[in-house]
Amino acid sequence: MAEVTQAQGEEVPPNMTLYINNLNEKIKIDQLKKSLLAVFSQFGKILEVLAFKTLKHKGQAWVIFEDVSSATNALRRMQGFPFYDKEMRIHYAKTKSDIIAKADGTFVPREKRKRHEEKGGKKRKEQLDPNQAAAGLNPAYAGAYGATPPLSQLPYLGARPIVPEAPAPPNNILFIQNLPHDATTMMLQMLFNQYPGLKDVRMVETKPGIAFVEYENEMQSTVAMQALQGFKIQQNQMLITYAKK
Repeated sequence: MAEVTQAQGEEVPPNMTLYINNLNEKIKIDQLKKSLLAVFSQFGKILEVLAFKTLKHKGQAWVIFEDVSSATNALRRMQGFPFYDKEMRIHYAKTKSDIIAKADGTFVPREKRKRHEEKGGKKRKEQLDPNQAAAGLNPAYAGAYGATPPLSQLPYLGARPIVPEAPAPPNNILFIQNLPHDATTMMLQMLFNQYPGLKDVRMVETKPGIAFVEYENEMQSTVAMQALQGFKIQQNQMLITYAKK
C-alpha cells in the first residue's frame, strides 16, 4: 500500500507537481481547492488542483503546474504559509500526475501499471499518487500577476462596465470587483495577506462579487493592487481600484 506521507530525508527531484499536507481537515473539499487555486496561481499556470474526501487523503492536496520553475518558486515562497490556521508543508510529488505523463508520452493506464507491479512482485513505498481517486478538477488558467487589463477586457455586468464613474484618489482601502459569488473572506485574506500591512477584508453580503480590502497605509495598498490587478479566481478577473471615502 502506498504511503501517504513522504519519508524524511528522501530526495525527490524538482518536478511540476507539489504535494501539500498538514492542511486543515475541517475545510470542505471544494472550498479547499478554490483557496489553493487562488493562492498558488500567482506563481504560474496551474493545470490541476487535486484534493479528495476519503479518510486517507484528508489534510492533503496536489497542485500541478505547467512548468517546473513555477512549482519550485511556489514551494520556496509558500513553505510554512499559514493556510486556514495551519502551516502548509510542501514537497515535490514523488509520482507523476496523469496530465503530465500524457503530455510527455510516458502515460501508462492505471490497470496496466497495476498488473505490471503485481507481476514483478515489488511493492514500493511511495507518496500517494495524486490521481488515485477521481474527483472534480479545476480548469487550467494563468493568473495575470501584476497586469492591468485593457479597457476592452474589463468585466461587464449586463450592458454596463463595472468601472467607477470617477476614480478615487489613492488611499489605504481597495475596492475589489468581479469576484466569484462564492468567494469568501478567508480566501481574500489569504490572497491579500501576502502583502504587508493588511488590516481587514470586508465583503458585502447584499452585493455578491465585491469586497473592500484595507491596509495600514496608501503605499501598502498600492503594492497589493499592482500585484493582484487582473488576478483570476475561478476565471473571474479581479478589478481593483481605490475605494471612495
